[in-house]
Amino acid sequence: MRDFNKWLNSFRSSIASYDYYINFKKVYKNADEFKIQLNILNSLIGSKNIESDFEKLLETYPEIKKTIPILIAKREFEIYCQDENGGLLYEFNPNNNTDLTIADYSYFMDKTGLFDLLQNHIINNLVDYVVGVEVGLDSNGRKNRGGHLMEDLVESFIVKAGFKKNSTYFKEMYIHEIEEKWKIDLSAISNQGKMEKRFDYVVKTDKMIYAIETNFYSGGGSKLNETARSYKTLAQEIDTIDGVTFVWFTDGNGWNSARHNLEETFDVMEHIYSISDMENGIINEVFK
Repeated sequence: MRDFNKWLNSFRSSIASYDYYINFKKVYKNADEFKIQLNILNSLIGSKNIESDFEKLLETYPEIKKTIPILIAKREFEIYCQDENGGLLYEFNPNNNTDLTIADYSYFMDKTGLFDLLQNHIINNLVDYVVGVEVGLDSNGRKNRGGHLMEDLVESFIVKAGFKKNSTYFKEMYIHEIEEKWKIDLSAISNQGKMEKRFDYVVKTDKMIYAIETNFYSGGGSKLNETARSYKTLAQEIDTIDGVTFVWFTDGNGWNSARHNLEETFDVMEHIYSISDMENGIINEVFK
């Protein structure tokens, strides 16, 4: 019998990888897309007549419009703004038609503070400035990257155990795909075909199909209680199906806030494991 408290105490506070915080390859790629236009706009830095100089540049090089949104940390080419003079929907894609005038774009640059940024030497190079903006925008992607960290970690242990992708293990498989591939009835977990669930991984051995879910919770919340209850039910439903085993890999100190629900699931679910379990070779022991 495994000890729940000892198992829970092995949970980690984080599994962040080195590239979790900032994806610099993406940052540099995004900034490089505007490099030529940004260097044209660099001529406005320190300008004494920035409004007229900007309007001349925009008339000569209309493609510089597309760089303006990123200067205010926006990726969209359509931006709406309003003030006491009314509202305007600005179109910054130079390939799209618009009724806006060059003066309208000058108004945008002035009111958003971009003219002040350029004119008063607050920055020295727009390419470097946009790299900084991209770093800030990319930090917003940590949540998405974080959601895949546990999946990637579990996959690395599956591969280390000798399983081959799309041969003996499969990523993101739906119930109907499992049924079609191995001619097995999973109606017990699909509400007679009315519910379509996707498993993070499926491992296939000569004797068994292992349906796998993965997650990591660094923080608490009501979702953890719901997850523990739903996976407990799922494990019990899958136990009624010959040839299929449900395996849940989870970790994270967030579980301390939902330890009672997790313990209930732990007590009835045979195959629930942590990162420490994987490091100790549980995949080789279970997937046979």
